[in-house]
Amino acid sequence: MTVRIGVLNGDGIGPEIVPVAVAVADAAAAHEGFEFDWLSLPLGRGAIESHGTPIPQQTLEALDALDIWVLGPHDSAGYPERFAGDLTPGAVIRKRYGLYANLRPCRGLPGVGALAPEIDVVIARENSEGLYADRNMAVGSGEFMPTPDIALAVGVITRAATERIARQACELATERSGRLTIVHKANVLTMTTGLFRDVCREVAAGYPDLTVTDAHVDAMAALLVRRPGDFDVIVTENLFGDILSDLAGELAGSLGMAGSINCSDTVVMAQASHGAAPDIAGRGVANPIAIISSTSKALRWYGRRTTDERLTRAADAIDAAVTAALADGALTPDLGGSATTVQVGERVIAHLDGQIGSAG
Repeated sequence: MTVRIGVLNGDGIGPEIVPVAVAVADAAAAHEGFEFDWLSLPLGRGAIESHGTPIPQQTLEALDALDIWVLGPHDSAGYPERFAGDLTPGAVIRKRYGLYANLRPCRGLPGVGALAPEIDVVIARENSEGLYADRNMAVGSGEFMPTPDIALAVGVITRAATERIARQACELATERSGRLTIVHKANVLTMTTGLFRDVCREVAAGYPDLTVTDAHVDAMAALLVRRPGDFDVIVTENLFGDILSDLAGELAGSLGMAGSINCSDTVVMAQASHGAAPDIAGRGVANPIAIISSTSKALRWYGRRTTDERLTRAADAIDAAVTAALADGALTPDLGGSATTVQVGERVIAHLDGQIGSAG
């Protein structure tokens, strides 16, 4: 069976890091005796130049027929003024395909000067509603200004969306150490994040083997810094999850290592947690580890869904090769090293080849 994967390089450092992830995935697949069918699709500033829009309709229609997507970062703030106020390309894709879960693992790895080397958490971030203004209205944005001097925002929490992400988090915790932490701000946002907390508790009650705790988001930020090893799976709403996962990524070494997937129950998209970093674009120094790891996580997710063991083995091999390459000093400047983007990819592939060769 051929696995078809959409490739959307995006903006900024995207065209530098995404091809590295593709090369690493190809090397892993080759060792398993199969090939990926990659389809490059226009998105972002390049699509504006070629199609007049950052997210062409033909790109969306092509995604319909693909198994997995790899999305590079986009820099919508740098798009021409006529696109101001439009949904970002990532938001359009997320809404079209109902990618309600954003799963962001953060783990300290050998060879990386992590602030908290013992950290090993997965943040399950509800991705379809919450306090983000692009995710809480059927049409338009949840931010509005009744006068030029007053700005308002609407936050939305629903039982149905909370139940979905709570189930994802409980399943993750069951597969890992059995510890789940619900993060909220129910002492102030009583009805909205209070509902989130209560529904998560209700869902978690169906997993009697889990140890379930909860924390206010401000306390959680402090505890992640002070006692990161105490936490395993964290489930929270959209904005809180975005902030906490960036914090966790830096504690693990760098946002350049922070991979993630966006998924529904049927489709998955690899997308690094970091942005387009236009300040370093074109210099060849961007860290490709996050998008490599995101791609690996997407392969594993799809492999489990389809019971395709080739994909799960390839994902495991990629993760092991990344760990070995970092321990061996393949570090970009954000990690205190001097390796280029391409050199890191080459080192990962070299370890991938050696690892699978010796295993065979």
